[in-house]
Amino acid sequence: MTALRSLAFNVLFYLNLIGHLLVLSPVFFIVPERMAWSFLKSWARSSLWLMKVVAGLDAHITGHENIPQGAVIVASKHQSFWDIMALVPQLDRPTFILKKELISIPVFGWFARRLGMIPVDRSKGAAAIPAMLESAREAAAAGRQIIIFPEGTRTAPGADPDYRSGVFRLYRELKLPVVPVALNSGVFWPRRSFMRWPGTVEAQFLPPLPPGLYRDAFLPPLRAAIEERSTEMLRDAYRGRTDLPMNALVRERLTEGAPLA
Repeated sequence: MTALRSLAFNVLFYLNLIGHLLVLSPVFFIVPERMAWSFLKSWARSSLWLMKVVAGLDAHITGHENIPQGAVIVASKHQSFWDIMALVPQLDRPTFILKKELISIPVFGWFARRLGMIPVDRSKGAAAIPAMLESAREAAAAGRQIIIFPEGTRTAPGADPDYRSGVFRLYRELKLPVVPVALNSGVFWPRRSFMRWPGTVEAQFLPPLPPGLYRDAFLPPLRAAIEERSTEMLRDAYRGRTDLPMNALVRERLTEGAPLA
């Protein structure tokens, strides 16, 4: 049953995405930016609704009181595409830092450029940082929320975290507070799999780190905040659930704390 519901959701999810792209294309690039954002958020909310109704997968997002007004950096754990879809409706005009390949996708890339997303050519390594920072400065000057995934890519639940230097370079350059985001989406929406397991994805905006910290006073607390809360959410996801798949990484991560009830 879960496989059938997952298949049905994936078909409807991509039809919803393609439908929004095709239907909105004639007007998306000429309407005011505020209206363009309403189109994107309509897609995100309708996709989350499909996820709940068809796949039985709900979302519980908390901690909105921790998001400062105006420009801010949001540093989020990244385990699945759900993270992007779910964060869009939670913020006013979020700017995602994403890999350059996504901008090259026809239609999708046009929409991303229209909304001011920031592409990064990961093949250039550290040489890609200056261009990213320049675009981020423009977004911050416009009062936008800049979303970065500190690990640079999706990671499997339970995997050892690898926080890159880009998040600190961004923090140091923009002199903005950073809001960490913890989540457990990879349990229910695993990467490289069509399965969507029923349950409730948790995500939380955590208390912000103030601007002006040195590297050693910034990266370890950022990592600790995200990873500790994400591990708690991982434990919540598996509590009482024997049907959810559990890989060796998750099993090892969970045995570090108290046993599951």
